[in-house]
Amino acid sequence: MDAALAMDDMAMRNRSRRNSTSVSLMEMFAASGRDVFQRIDEENDSEEDLRLAAIERLPTYDRLRKGILKRTLDDGRVVHQEVDVQNLGMHDKKLLLERILKVVEEDNERFLRRLRDRIDRVGIDIPKIEVRYQDLSIEGDAYAGSRALPTLFNATINVIESFLQKIRVFPSKKRVIKILYDVNGIIKPSRMTLLLGPPGSGRTTFLKALAGALDKDLRVEGKITYCGHEMSEIIPQRTCAYISQHDLHHGEMTVRETFDFAVRALGVGTRYKLLTELSRRETDAGIKPDPEIDAFMKATAIAGQGSSLVTDYVLKILGLELCADIVVGNEMMRGISGGQKKRVTTGEMLVGPAKVFFMDEISTGLDSSTTFQIVKYMRQMVHIMDVTMIISLLQPAPETFELFDDIILLSEGQIVYHGPRDNVIDFFECVGFKCPERKGVADFLQEVTSLKDQEQYWFRKNEPYQYISVTEFADLFRNFHVGHKLYDELSVPYDKSRTHPAALETKNYGISNMELFKACLSREWLLMKRNSLLYIFKTFQITIMSIIAFTVFFRSKMKSGTVGNGGKFYGALFFSLLNVMFNGTAELALTMFRLPVFFKQRDSLFFPAWAFALPIWLMRMPLSFMESFIWVILTYYTIGFAPAASRVFRQFLAFFSLHQMALSLFRLMVALGRIEVVATTLVTFTLLVVFVLGGFIVAKDDLEPWMKWGYYMSPMSYGQNAIAINEFLDKRWSSPINDSRFREHTVGKLLLKSRGMYVDDYMYWICIIALLGFSVLFNVCFVIALTYLNPIRGSKSIILDEEDNNIKTKGQSNPFGEAAAYQASASTPPTSEVRHSEQSSSVEQNAVKMKGMVLPFQPLSLAFNHINYYVDMPAEMQKQGIQERRLQLLRDVSGSFRPGVLTALVGVSGAGKTTLMDVLAGRKTGGYIEGYISISGFPKNQSTFARISGYCEQNDIHSPHVTVYESLIYSSWLRLSPDVNKQKRKMFIEEVIELVELNPLINSLVGLPGVDGLSTEQRKRLTIAVELVANPSIIFMDEPTSGLDARAAAIVMRTVRNTVDTGRTVVCTIHQPSIDIFEAFDEVVD
Repeated sequence: MDAALAMDDMAMRNRSRRNSTSVSLMEMFAASGRDVFQRIDEENDSEEDLRLAAIERLPTYDRLRKGILKRTLDDGRVVHQEVDVQNLGMHDKKLLLERILKVVEEDNERFLRRLRDRIDRVGIDIPKIEVRYQDLSIEGDAYAGSRALPTLFNATINVIESFLQKIRVFPSKKRVIKILYDVNGIIKPSRMTLLLGPPGSGRTTFLKALAGALDKDLRVEGKITYCGHEMSEIIPQRTCAYISQHDLHHGEMTVRETFDFAVRALGVGTRYKLLTELSRRETDAGIKPDPEIDAFMKATAIAGQGSSLVTDYVLKILGLELCADIVVGNEMMRGISGGQKKRVTTGEMLVGPAKVFFMDEISTGLDSSTTFQIVKYMRQMVHIMDVTMIISLLQPAPETFELFDDIILLSEGQIVYHGPRDNVIDFFECVGFKCPERKGVADFLQEVTSLKDQEQYWFRKNEPYQYISVTEFADLFRNFHVGHKLYDELSVPYDKSRTHPAALETKNYGISNMELFKACLSREWLLMKRNSLLYIFKTFQITIMSIIAFTVFFRSKMKSGTVGNGGKFYGALFFSLLNVMFNGTAELALTMFRLPVFFKQRDSLFFPAWAFALPIWLMRMPLSFMESFIWVILTYYTIGFAPAASRVFRQFLAFFSLHQMALSLFRLMVALGRIEVVATTLVTFTLLVVFVLGGFIVAKDDLEPWMKWGYYMSPMSYGQNAIAINEFLDKRWSSPINDSRFREHTVGKLLLKSRGMYVDDYMYWICIIALLGFSVLFNVCFVIALTYLNPIRGSKSIILDEEDNNIKTKGQSNPFGEAAAYQASASTPPTSEVRHSEQSSSVEQNAVKMKGMVLPFQPLSLAFNHINYYVDMPAEMQKQGIQERRLQLLRDVSGSFRPGVLTALVGVSGAGKTTLMDVLAGRKTGGYIEGYISISGFPKNQSTFARISGYCEQNDIHSPHVTVYESLIYSSWLRLSPDVNKQKRKMFIEEVIELVELNPLINSLVGLPGVDGLSTEQRKRLTIAVELVANPSIIFMDEPTSGLDARAAAIVMRTVRNTVDTGRTVVCTIHQPSIDIFEAFDEVVD
């Protein structure tokens, strides 16, 4: 027993010893492991500290260009590498952004706070700007009624009247139109403001006024100040950024290239000075900066970079990474989608150093989720970086509306409310109007001031409803506590001493003249490469023409040395001169395409006119060299011109100088004309004069004495003299003339004198100098024209329907930039909105419900099964390492659309909604389509399907110089069957006009979008009507409500609903639908 106990005791002691030994070993290994990892971390930290210390010892210039990036090697080790932030490669930029913004939705706010914390830690203040507007009124002049139509008679009368008005002989017949009425308010930093208003309220004019971007022919009263400083004391275009609702970009450039140019041209603002001071204070305080934030700030503070990290950051937060290397596109080139293009317009200004942003309708074409994300990023930027921002939105979703701090409600040119978002509902409830539970607050605010929509929101049932006008709302707001506080703040002037020294810009441009030139030169070279097909074609063209020339004037038939043969050589020289000069006419179209983007960037102070014009001039010189060289090489000896080598060079020099002069002349004509019709007319007239007075068609001696000055002013005369002198003063034309009737002693001089040409050899060089002088003169005039002339904005007129002598104002686009702002009457502003509403909007119960029309049609259904659509993989994506040969845009999509059923295609931007509609409609001419499409059970045949279908594009493209009725007549004549007689066609058009509610506008001019004519909403309805007059059975509509506010979208959707009620099959893609619009659809495809 004792032995057993002893054995148990010994076993327990052994187990205890083993356990203690195991524990000791485990602790030892654990401790060893901790020491190892701690040692690794300490080594990494020490490596980082050593590198930071090494950077801190560098001179300031070098220190601000060095950063530290963490890299993870293949074996898992983390190393710290010193990099030159000025020359970061694509991989380094991607690595840095992934560390900073791995998940944009979650990390952007954290990143901005890290950025702000670094600045606050050393006590540096970020510049803040407060914008005030006091008693701001804006008005303009416009023709009304029949005088507004751009007929030849009206144009002539208007020119005469304008001249008589300037010399104060005749009063103007234009009406004075008030756009804004004594508006007051304060836009504060760190608070994001939403601008709302119905059509014609003056939103765009208001934003342009605050940004200093108004047209010069508008009259402005009142005061706008930035931190107490008048507009004249600062450069507002550099202090703020106005983001237009119109997307104007070079279609040949990619999204990344567009942003990179904007970064390069706008400069870095105060970033470099801020970083210098920040680095100095951190060094003095012994603070070690965050390496990632330090590298980001240094990379974004260096000006003049070809590719900037700012571009990659903005691409990431705007969701444009996938299309960063895809061309923007235009009417003739497929590029990114409309929603992506809208984000490019926003990003182009965000990459700049502006501290104030005025954004006009930045959500057009975007789905609700994308708009929410973008506005959320803007909110983070405003709150953390103390930015001042106003955003105008058309149909903000409730969750987007909640992101804003302040609301400005503008109606009929008056401020109805300006204050915190939380108090806006309280204000209208105090007045007697309440927002329904299922109604979006933004939609409620835009409708509550309208006569047609106001009554439904009246909630004081115990009191009789009475219409409250906009003027009354504005007066009530003054007495509301928010209005009291606002006007109390305005009564106290802003203390200018509080203004940060770096807040306001006083220089015109953000970078030096040399950097501006380099930036524009690199962009011009890029655009030339993207248009290389044009230059290849021009080379091919002049080659073919030179072959034709030497075939016609072949040397075997061109004998020299006699007066009789001289005429043939004159003809060959003149034909050569014509071809070289006319081969430059492509410059006309190229320059015309560039002007809209140029005017936008010039007005935003990206660059001056000379920086735009000089690179074009320089980059065209190799083109002139090449075309002149090809012509001379192929024609000179084959035609049989003077064989001396020096004569070949001299003719080449003459043609080079002539071609340069022609290109400069064409560019000048475009700058003077500014629109295609005017520029083409100017060029035609100028060429006619130049050729007639050039010395070949009519000899100088045959000109009337009073016209001979034109000979010396014509560039063609110097070109003709140069090439003629070069040929006829050669020794082979030196045969003597023995006829005493002629003073000239040689055949060559006689031939020259017979056409009034110079007979001295030195005149060749004078003519060359004259041609080059004309080239310089035309380019200088080109720069002057671009500097001082503004784009032609249209007729600056409003169209009124004057039936029964009862003038009703038509909603239309304001020629001064505000949609429908010219609707208002000068004397009774509230009534004008009533009249507009009576025309463009009718109550729902009066909507036309038509089940049959004059022309019958066959209701048809459309079914599609397992649709797949592929395109060839873009070269840019293949360069990034993607191996697939084809990119799939649609994947196994099936569904059907039925007659009398309104179907909505919904999805985020880039989901493939428009692509699916294009495939079903047969509009995709490229790519690879798989699947089965049937029409009422029969296989789809595109040749017949095009006759029974209509397609309303997102972009409303119409002939601007015809009326609404003329547009429909033209479409019906082209698309209806010849069997339909004139009377029935007219009746059908009238039914369509009634269906889409265009009756009050039938005699109105269509006009240009954003310039004059119809408003966006009316233009949408016209697009639908143009397709309806073709009497289709199936209609596709691409985003019919994009670019419209809630009220205008409701009008368009009522039109769509009326179309469906006729029994047609209608399919719409849609973005940001409100509850009312969404419920108008019968079926949804997501």
